This record gives sequence, structure tokens and C-alpha cells, in this order.
Amino acid sequence: MLGGTFDPIHEGHLALARAALKELRLDRLIFIPAFRHPLEQKDRKTVASPEARLEMVRLAVRGESQFELSDCEIKRKGISYTVDTLREFRSLYPKPHELYFLTGGDWGKNLSRWKDIRTIFSLARFVVARRPGFDISPLPKEVEFLDFIPLDISSTAIREKLKKGASVSSLVPKQVLEYMIQHKLYQN
Repeated sequence: MLGGTFDPIHEGHLALARAALKELRLDRLIFIPAFRHPLEQKDRKTVASPEARLEMVRLAVRGESQFELSDCEIKRKGISYTVDTLREFRSLYPKPHELYFLTGGDWGKNLSRWKDIRTIFSLARFVVARRPGFDISPLPKEVEFLDFIPLDISSTAIREKLKKGASVSSLVPKQVLEYMIQHKLYQN
């Protein structure tokens, strides 16, 4: 599972998902857009609606046979806590099914702020994608790592480029770009 706000989803998210499929030998990877991220800062709120972000992820993963989309957090509304999502998936896929939760190093470094992190560790294997310069020493022993060199792409930078009218065609899937343009997302 790969959760996040995906505001918008971009090629970096997809590259991370492909790397996880290969390195962790996963059968599939489920993208789970958050309704509202619990660690979202006041100055970093989501811009697109939950429905628009869900649709952009749907467009991005279409045609990728090992990618799936779950709207469970969008349907649940409110703050999207990983522990609640993992409980839901654990009930759908009881042991011996192996669940993995994947996050980027930027969120992994804030584990002390996650709700019920110990429960999360008991429900799924918790995998953090390493990033250059990311200090792994303070992370709990339960954390596993994905060796991944991220693409130099961020949703924030994409939104800024779109505001300025700059091209982002190499940063997002074509169908996502078309959706953003059609719905005037992230533009003035």
C-alpha cells in the first residue's frame, strides 16, 4: 500500500511504486489517496478536492496491471489515519497474507507523530523509501527500507509550475495532465 495526498500524483510516486513492486516482490500495490492527511501542515494543505485527487490517481494507475486504487480513505472522510486503513485492510486480508505499508523518507522521519505507530507495525511491514541525506539511525527496528533513488519531483513544485504556466508534461502522466488542464487545477 502506498498512501498519500497525491496532490497531484506524479512520476516520482509511480517510480517509487514500481521499485517497491520489484524490490519487495509484491503481487500488487494499492494506492490510497488520503481524504485529509493527519500530518498536513497549515501552510501545506491539499489544493485539489479529494474526488479530483482520487480521479487523478485512477488515471495514473490505469493500464498498470499490478497497480490498484482504493477509495477507502476518501469514503471514510475526515483525517486519514494509517492505523485505521491498515485495520480495514487486515480485516480484508487476514494473516497469513503479508501487508506492506510504503512511505517516503519525508514522512518516515516523523514516526513519533503517527497515531498508534506500534499498532501499525503489528498490522503490516512498514517500509520507508530511503532518500539521499536521510538519517535512518533514529528509526525503530521495525522499519524496513527500500533502496530507491527518488526522482527530483514534488507535488508542491508541480503546483507552483502550473501556477506560473510552466510545463509539467515530463513530471506527470499525460492523462493526469489533461485532467488538471480540463479542470483548471492548480492554475490561477
